Amino acid sequence: MNNLDGKVAIVTGGARGLGVAYVQALVAAGASVAIADVEDGQSVIRAIRETHPAAKLTASRTDVSDEGAVRSFVDHVTSIYGRIDVLVNNAAVFSSLDAVDTDQLDVALWDRVMAVNIRGPFLMCKVVAPVMKRQGGGKIINISSGVAYKGMARMLHYATSKGAMLAFTRSLARELGAYNINVNTLAPGLIMSDTIAANTQHIEDFRGPVLASRALKRDGYPKDLLGALLFLSSPASDFITGQTIVVDGGSVNT
Repeated sequence: MNNLDGKVAIVTGGARGLGVAYVQALVAAGASVAIADVEDGQSVIRAIRETHPAAKLTASRTDVSDEGAVRSFVDHVTSIYGRIDVLVNNAAVFSSLDAVDTDQLDVALWDRVMAVNIRGPFLMCKVVAPVMKRQGGGKIINISSGVAYKGMARMLHYATSKGAMLAFTRSLARELGAYNINVNTLAPGLIMSDTIAANTQHIEDFRGPVLASRALKRDGYPKDLLGALLFLSSPASDFITGQTIVVDGGSVNT
């Protein structure tokens, strides 16, 4: 049911962190994958081709908050593959953020988080949706977070951006349903990716309370998200739209 042979997927923020795991999973399922990231994705492509030599991959340095850059990237992808079947809006500012009291939160940082975490998905959908309409359908997967349900002290900028993603998904799903385009949200909990592990302050501040709140008393890892990602990317979810799947070990009970 999760076979993606012949499908073309875009993963924003696919050059590091959870994005790399998403790219690997989509490739393993048979999809051609295009990576949009401000970081260089060529090392990811080389690593994947060690185990999947025939993988069809491309990567472009792209700031998803820049409309011109997004249009150039999508044009590049369609010129190579001719279609876009799956869009994973994963690019976000989080692992580099420090916890900060709201009255000390810099306005420029607030604006940058919103630019990447909300403006970015908006611009990607604005440009990709017409491609999906022309071809008769597609799958859009917006990456939110369990903090959209629980809140997160001293991380108001990040939690607000991820809460907005839920409303964004619900509204866009209603707009695009007539075109056979599914729009859903995947909301991870705290996942031990390489980027999170590199921020020791996040581990110290958040890991203990998160583990205590979970029904499944263990850390979450990138592999824990891949079943839900592939489900939302595949025909198995063809009659599901406007929904959120929270993958966090039962910390959030929706």
